[in-house]
Amino acid sequence: MDRFRVNKVRFWLISFVLVASQGLSAQKDTTFVANGNPIIKYKYTADPGAMVHDGKVYIYAGHDECPPPAEHYLLNDWCVFSSSDMKTWTEHPVPLKAKDFSWAKGEAWASQVIERDGKFYWYVTVKHKDVPGKSIGVAVADSPLGPFIDARGSALITNDMTTERTKIYWDDIDPTVFIDDDGQAYLYWGNTQCYYARLKKNMIELDGPIVYVDLPRFTEAPWIHKRGDWYYLSYASEFPEKICYAMSRSITGPWEYKGILNEIAGNSNTNHQAIIEFKGDWYFVYHNGGINPAGGSYRRSVCIDRLYYNEDGTMKRIQMTTEGVQ
Repeated sequence: MDRFRVNKVRFWLISFVLVASQGLSAQKDTTFVANGNPIIKYKYTADPGAMVHDGKVYIYAGHDECPPPAEHYLLNDWCVFSSSDMKTWTEHPVPLKAKDFSWAKGEAWASQVIERDGKFYWYVTVKHKDVPGKSIGVAVADSPLGPFIDARGSALITNDMTTERTKIYWDDIDPTVFIDDDGQAYLYWGNTQCYYARLKKNMIELDGPIVYVDLPRFTEAPWIHKRGDWYYLSYASEFPEKICYAMSRSITGPWEYKGILNEIAGNSNTNHQAIIEFKGDWYFVYHNGGINPAGGSYRRSVCIDRLYYNEDGTMKRIQMTTEGVQ
C-alpha cells in the first residue's frame, strides 16, 4: 500500500473515531456549576419548562442551533437539566427530538413536563407534516429523564381545531398543563389567542370543548401555578415580549389582570417563563440572549432568578440579575 493510501486510511480512521467519540459523549451526563445567569453557557437553550420532583428541579428546554450570523429559529430537539440545589446542574442525554413524533415535520418549540401517577407527560410544540401549522403532541415516560415515546401516535391539538378567532398557523403553541386539587388536569396554550381545555385522566385526550381565554395584550407562553387560594396565569405580552400575569380564585377564571411581572429580557425579542416553588422558595425561570458575542433572539439562554410575593398575593416584579441564584 503506498504512502498516499496509508495516509488516506489513517484520515478516515481518525475521522471515524472522532465521530464515534462525539456520539458516545452525547450519551453521557454532563455536570457543571452554574456561574450566574445564564445558567447554561456551553450551548443555547430556550423556552424553559420547569418541574419539581422528588427533591430535584428539572428544566426542559429547546435547543437553539441557529448558526451565527443567521437569524431564524432552528430547534430540532429538547434538553433536560436537573439539580438538587439550583447551583450544580446535570445535563442528561437528549431525551426527545421533534422527529420522534412520526407525524411531525420538526421544529422543537416550547414544552412542559408534568407527573401523574408515576408517569411523566411531555407536552410539546412541533410542526405537523400533514395539517398546516403548529401542533401540540404528548410524549410519556416512566422517568423524568426518559426515554420518552409518543403517547398517542397523533397530535393532541392541530391548527384546524382553532380557526374561529385567528387564522394564523402558529397559534397552537406553548402548552402548559396544571392538575388542580380535585385531580382535574387542564391544558392551556396559544399565540395571540389563549385557549384551555380539560384533559381526561389518561392525560392524552381532551375532555370537553376548547375554551377561549381573553387576556389583555396576550402574545404567547401561558404558564399556570397556584399559591394558597390564588391561581396565577402568566404569559408573554406584546413584542418584544414582557411577561404579564393575571390572578383568579378558579383555574378557569375569570382572570384579573395584574400587570407586568418581568420586563424585556436582555437581547431577546421573546421570553418564556416557568414559575416553581422549590424547598420553600419561589423561582422565575426564563430565557434571554445573554451569551456574548453571538447570543440573541435566535440563540437564547436559560436564566433563573428569585420570585417574591406581596402580602396581598400579587407578585413583585422580577429583578433580572447576572448573579442568578446564590
